[in-house]
Amino acid sequence: MLAQAHGEPRNSDTFQRLSYGCVRKLSAGKAKKKKGVFWGIEVTKTLRWHGWEVGKETIKHLILKNVHEKTQKLSYRCPSTRFFFTVFPQSIILRPGMSLTLPIVFRPIEKREYEDSICFKKDEGEFSVTLRATLPHPCLSFPAAVQLPACAVHNVTEITFPVHNTGDLVTVFDWETPSPFYMIPDYSILNPGAECMVKVVFQPKVAAVYDVTATCWFGSEEKRKKTIQLKALSKYPYLQVSVVGEENEGVQPGKFQDVLCFGSVPVGTTVEKCVEIFNMSVDAPCRIERAEDPLLQDHVFSCDVSHGIVPAKGKLVLCIRFQPQIAGEHSTDYFTIISAGYLLQTVLKVAGSCKGPAVSLHQDSLDFDWINLGESLMRTLEISNTSDVPAYYQFDIGVTGSVFSLDHPCGVLEGTTTLVLKVTFRPTHPISYHRRVVCLIHHQEPLYVDFFGTCHSDTTKPAVLQARHLSWYRTNMVRGLTFYPPDIVSAMLKDGQLQMDEKGALMLLPKIPQDKPPKEYFEVDSMTEYFYDGESSDMALFPPHVSVSPREHDFGCCLPLHKVKPLPLCVTNHTKGSITVAWTLSHGSAFQVSPEMCDIPPLKSSAYRVIFKPTQLNTLYAAELEGFAFYKVLRHYNNIEEDATICPSWCLTVKLRAHTFEEAREYFIPQYILDVPKTFPPVAPNTDSYCSMLLLNTGTSLITFSANQAACPSLLVKPCSGHIIPGGHQIFFLSTRPVNTVSQQHVLPLQLNSHPGYTKEIALQSCGESLNLLLEGEGNLYFKPVYIGTSFTRMYTIKNCTRLPMVFTWKIHQSDSKILSVSPSAGVLQPYEAMAQAWTFTPDKETKYLLRAKVFVRRKNTDPMCPETVCYALRIVGEGALGTIRAEKEHLDLGNVLVGDLQSCTIVLLNDGICSLKYILSVEQLITGPSDPEEARRDPLALELEHSRGTIPARSRAFAQVTVRPARRLHYTWSIKYALCTPTATGLTSTEEEQQPLCCIVATGVYPTFCITDACSAGSGSGISKLHLWRLFSLDMLNKYLKQDPTPSELIYRVPTRHSTCLNPPVHSRLLLDFNFGAAPIGSEPTLVMLLLENKGVVPVEWAFLFPSDQKMEMERWAEDAEFSSRELHQMRIQDNQLFSVSPKSGKLLPGQEESIQLSHRHDFTGIDHLPVLLKVSYGHEILLNFSGVTVELGQQYIHFTSSKHLFTPVAIGTSHPPTQIYELYNGGSVPVIFEVQLDKVVKIQKENFWHPVFVCLTPRGEIPPGITGHIEWIFSPLEARTYLVDVPIHILGGESAVITFKGEGYDPNTTEETAVSSKVLPPSVFLGSTKLTVPGQAATLSHKRICFGNIPDCTKASRLVFLNNISESKTVVFAWQISTRKDKRVLQIAPESGVVQPGESIPCFITLQPAGTASFCSTDLVCELYIQESLIQYERELQEWEKEKARQAVEFTITEKDLGKSSDSAETEVLPESSAVMRRYKTLPPIKNHPTPNQPAGHIDRRRLLDKEATWVRVKPEPPKPILLHLGVTATAYSLEDFFNNFTSELPKYFLSWPFSNQPLETKFVNGRRDKDTMEMEPKRLSLAAASKQELQIVTDILAGVIRGLLENTQLHDAIRSTLDEPIPYFSQFWCVESAELQDRRQCSRVPSRVSASPDLYPKKDGERKETRQETSPNNDLLDIFHHEQLREQKEMISRQPAFRSLVELVLENTLQNILIEASRGEVMLTARPRVIALPPSPSQR
Repeated sequence: MLAQAHGEPRNSDTFQRLSYGCVRKLSAGKAKKKKGVFWGIEVTKTLRWHGWEVGKETIKHLILKNVHEKTQKLSYRCPSTRFFFTVFPQSIILRPGMSLTLPIVFRPIEKREYEDSICFKKDEGEFSVTLRATLPHPCLSFPAAVQLPACAVHNVTEITFPVHNTGDLVTVFDWETPSPFYMIPDYSILNPGAECMVKVVFQPKVAAVYDVTATCWFGSEEKRKKTIQLKALSKYPYLQVSVVGEENEGVQPGKFQDVLCFGSVPVGTTVEKCVEIFNMSVDAPCRIERAEDPLLQDHVFSCDVSHGIVPAKGKLVLCIRFQPQIAGEHSTDYFTIISAGYLLQTVLKVAGSCKGPAVSLHQDSLDFDWINLGESLMRTLEISNTSDVPAYYQFDIGVTGSVFSLDHPCGVLEGTTTLVLKVTFRPTHPISYHRRVVCLIHHQEPLYVDFFGTCHSDTTKPAVLQARHLSWYRTNMVRGLTFYPPDIVSAMLKDGQLQMDEKGALMLLPKIPQDKPPKEYFEVDSMTEYFYDGESSDMALFPPHVSVSPREHDFGCCLPLHKVKPLPLCVTNHTKGSITVAWTLSHGSAFQVSPEMCDIPPLKSSAYRVIFKPTQLNTLYAAELEGFAFYKVLRHYNNIEEDATICPSWCLTVKLRAHTFEEAREYFIPQYILDVPKTFPPVAPNTDSYCSMLLLNTGTSLITFSANQAACPSLLVKPCSGHIIPGGHQIFFLSTRPVNTVSQQHVLPLQLNSHPGYTKEIALQSCGESLNLLLEGEGNLYFKPVYIGTSFTRMYTIKNCTRLPMVFTWKIHQSDSKILSVSPSAGVLQPYEAMAQAWTFTPDKETKYLLRAKVFVRRKNTDPMCPETVCYALRIVGEGALGTIRAEKEHLDLGNVLVGDLQSCTIVLLNDGICSLKYILSVEQLITGPSDPEEARRDPLALELEHSRGTIPARSRAFAQVTVRPARRLHYTWSIKYALCTPTATGLTSTEEEQQPLCCIVATGVYPTFCITDACSAGSGSGISKLHLWRLFSLDMLNKYLKQDPTPSELIYRVPTRHSTCLNPPVHSRLLLDFNFGAAPIGSEPTLVMLLLENKGVVPVEWAFLFPSDQKMEMERWAEDAEFSSRELHQMRIQDNQLFSVSPKSGKLLPGQEESIQLSHRHDFTGIDHLPVLLKVSYGHEILLNFSGVTVELGQQYIHFTSSKHLFTPVAIGTSHPPTQIYELYNGGSVPVIFEVQLDKVVKIQKENFWHPVFVCLTPRGEIPPGITGHIEWIFSPLEARTYLVDVPIHILGGESAVITFKGEGYDPNTTEETAVSSKVLPPSVFLGSTKLTVPGQAATLSHKRICFGNIPDCTKASRLVFLNNISESKTVVFAWQISTRKDKRVLQIAPESGVVQPGESIPCFITLQPAGTASFCSTDLVCELYIQESLIQYERELQEWEKEKARQAVEFTITEKDLGKSSDSAETEVLPESSAVMRRYKTLPPIKNHPTPNQPAGHIDRRRLLDKEATWVRVKPEPPKPILLHLGVTATAYSLEDFFNNFTSELPKYFLSWPFSNQPLETKFVNGRRDKDTMEMEPKRLSLAAASKQELQIVTDILAGVIRGLLENTQLHDAIRSTLDEPIPYFSQFWCVESAELQDRRQCSRVPSRVSASPDLYPKKDGERKETRQETSPNNDLLDIFHHEQLREQKEMISRQPAFRSLVELVLENTLQNILIEASRGEVMLTARPRVIALPPSPSQR
């Protein structure tokens, strides 16, 4: 612990402030500081001072806490400045969990900011705490960036972020925000430490990604700024409306894709259906609007949602309700879903119909026949409701007081039910009764039923009324005959004034026979009959026969009860006969009529009194009085003479109301339910509109009602008054007649219970609907230009703007009917329905059209005799045009396409015209290439069009996708043609006109392929020549097969795959090739073969070498075969030990790309190794390669025979000097091998061919070093044009022998060209070298891998230039050329033969070939040995050290005998030559020998071997570095001069014929001749020539060569010989003989030396000297001068023909060209540079 503070404290308080101690709990303020933990010590990172004053001390405490589980020990250093200080530093020890408070004093001396640190030190390291004192300054803290939610265009999103005033001053801030962002608030004031929330509002106008910077300016004196990054994303909304549930197929959507159909909905009910609005984008607000109709105030469709937000990837559900009010009405409406900014508007069509009840009466009349007075009769009446909508019905007949009564006069008829009503007939007077009763049905027109019957008494028996009488009565009423009584009508019938028709009705006699037929009674609609009865309205269908007045009466308040005034009632007789009125007696009723029966004269009236006798106070009274009026003559049936004259009675009814409520008493409160529509059904102007109203009495008391029609004269209501029993209901029918299309308001007061306070005002609206059809585009329809003969269809919308259904019919002029058509041409438009119609325009000529069509509309339910029709005109504008289609690219080359693979392309079709074109494409295929034309013609079409037909809009383009799939490796040409389409009766078909060419597509079917362009060997196979390696691996056959097409069986598996279940997978290839790795001794390094793969094709190639294990599927162990064959075991051993390997095993080659692969064979086990390897080319060949290699024992003599057959190069018969050919043998063992060729069968072939040497073996015996290829030379000389075969045994001494079949082919040069045959046997042309194909450690490459000299004569030489390139950047290479055989050394020269190549340098090497004078096929392998110069220097250094050590050991020895002094005397007596004595005394040095160390690197000299028990170490002789071998194949065919001249005459001037070859002894060929004496006999002349000396042979050779060359080059001699042959034979030609010709030849030959010897010196004097001499001797002798010039010319010609001179010129020219090539390779000369033209100034003489 600290004992005292640093320095003396001022007082005790200061001392207490500076002392510190351990605390347990941190204050809340301290806990908020940012803390860090350093090696278990928790401490704040920064200690700050705020609000300090200058000159005053401020103390803050720094708390250190040990949060580690071990005790911590630390020390500290005081702050470096004098403004911060603390107590004197001491060691601090903190136990786990303990804290230490260290006071820090801050003493400022000026007003500025201070910063220092206090450093703490532990064993683990140091950490510091920053001490900082700041001045008061404004500072705002808010996030650096804000990411707002994604927003829809024209929508608003917002987000809030805090702004905190972290400074010490009151701060004012102001925001600068770019659009479309703004801040709320954008200006505010913040106190220190205060915080406010700022809202960022984002309201984009376009869809984009926003990343903007908003600037906040704050501070009072000095403005500071701070930025915030605002990031947001706006997208366009995408709303899709989907109707939930199934759509109604009966709804015709037209242009509206979304239709919500409610179907048929019962009247008065509400049905709700949902529509889902899906949002595929961001949150999008939307509004739901509906087109408002000013004439329609009440909508049957409603939606509570007027706006909302559709969440992203979510949906908004709209509930739409349908509440129809008018039965039978079809309703249509449209809702529009509008996104923000009106970017997207989707129209939703809603449709539905209202269905009401369908009530019907089973009988239209009910016949009670006749009964006696006082009796009653009951009949049944069935009423049915076929609809599923419940029906309220009411029979308008009094419950009591009528002779006809029903048990259920009113009620509810449920859907699809039938009710049987009981009707009782109870007459009160003996008369005939008839009453037409109406059945009122809510939401349906009323129904009528006739009740009739007859009552007889004992005295009175009227005629029985029957149904036929009613029918006759209605007919007679129409004809006006019912106003006459039956007696008068009978008299008129007797007088002939009347007659009966065929139905039995009466009619007046026609005045004129051609007059109109008599009138017939027709059934009117029930609503018209109900209202137009002449009572409730002024109008009546038929004039009344009897009327009563009043029809209804309200007695009002009848108090007192006994003082009620009677009601006068008047009954008027409108007939011309006397009638009797009989009132139905109603016992117990408070209303009575007096008198009950009375007669009324014709056209007179009678007065009655209605007496009201109430019995109770405060009661409502209501009743209906019923009376029947009939002709008086009908009282008894005897008064009726004609049955047709019987007339039914007329029913009279009077409705009465009264109440006895006292003034102080409250009237009955009516309890009811009123069901009344808000609007009348739509009708045409001046047409009656009807609707029903239902009033239900839900109370327990009677309800009386009275409608005040006077208050609403435009409205008719029936019944106007009446009463409703408790639980009953009253059905009203209202009628109005709108006179115009202006909406009219009707208010009908309905008073209940005769009290003004219970008046209900019924408000209804009515409006006349005139015909109004809305045509789209203000009646204009525009068609874009259309191709002549084709059709274009566009949609045109018409809309019914009324609430009534409308029938429309289109009329098109007859002349325009072929050009213009519409579908549908007629139909029905429901109220407010819009229909999209299809208009089709088909022009027939190239012109502009202006057409007109008319549409006639009428009401759906109207009078067919005089329908109201309105006509609208439509103006149609169109144009007929012509057009063509062209392709953007008329020739489209797809290049090379894999056979069987797909290649797609797009044809761009252009339409430059003004009209759209419908087209049909057709394809014609042409296949060219090396194939059978008929077979190729039968191939299916290899081109497929995605869409063969389509439409191209005007001035636009279309894309036709084309897919080609060639089936052969041939050239495909597809001609694409088009034809424009026209409509026909059956559909869209091609026109008959000729198809037009559009474009041509070409493609070439190819297979992926590659070839082997180079091969080299290394390791144990480094001695194999390139040509031999090429044959070992059958590379020519492989390349040839790779060029062919793969078979279908090879394409079963297009890519490498595991498809086999056995170890020997099946092979689908028809080719089996050997990859022969040769032979090598066991334990030697692996045989490496590098192959260079090159993709010379045009498509990428994927290849793979598949071992048998790579083709076998992985199977469970139980599924595998446990027994393996010997072949399978052999292959498993090879694969397990990896004796064969390929690296890499697979790859991909792009076109023109090369890749080298390495194949190796390890020689770990003796024997022959075979492994089938599948070379698989993806989408191509599948070739089985037989990897084979031989491993022999050490010391075993083994010759590796590549094949048991050998083919010689074909030789022409009659060849004087057949070429020498070789057969190669490779020694794959570790010891030299001696071979012998057994020639017995060769001699047999010679005997069979007349002892002609067909096969001659020049080297029947030889020795081949290990790892070297040996040659057996043969001469094949055919006697006739055929094939020769001979089986020759080749014996290997100490090894296995083999029998090789040699095959030679002779041909006739007259029938077969030499070049054609020679091309078969010559190897490929010169192979350029590649740096990619290198063996490991190879530092240099050759520019060429193989050189072919071609055909050359045997007396010339040819040279080739090869560059040796050092590809290393740091290693110097030493090279040395090696020629394998002595014969090759005689004919081949390499300059330079050795040298040094610096890094990056190229050395030119000239290869010169000069045949040895014998025809031969030269095929040799030149080997260039490469050494790294550093390794050679190291080897020489180690070799010198080894030789020094060897010399030292040769003179040093070690004496090992201990008794050397004692035995010295005895040794003198012994014989010195005694070897035993020497061995006892001395120990000689161990022998120095090379110990072979296989597979050791060059220069390995540190290894020693223990030889004896004394562990004596002997240094091993260093081994020279092993060279890298570069093989250069050289091939040529050497011909004798005669054969070359005969076969290749045109190529002879290309060669320089030099003789002899320098440094080449001429007797070589004769030595060869002597070597062949054993097998071939020599001619005598040749033997004598062979005995000549060397000088003689040289002279003869020079002379003959000069003569022959001169003759060959003398063109005059050639012309003379040709002319001589053309001369006619002279008569003395018979004297010509061979001897004379020879003698003449000798004479000509003898003249040549004489001319040469007679010539002066071969080296004449200078021209100047000769000229002076000539001038001095004979200056004027011109003849002598000419002779002298001719002599000089002949001398020059003779000199030029000398072999020495010609050889010198050829040598100079050769050296010059070589120097030029060397300089060009070094960059000193630019052979391709353009020649320079130097303009010299004119000479003075020319001036």
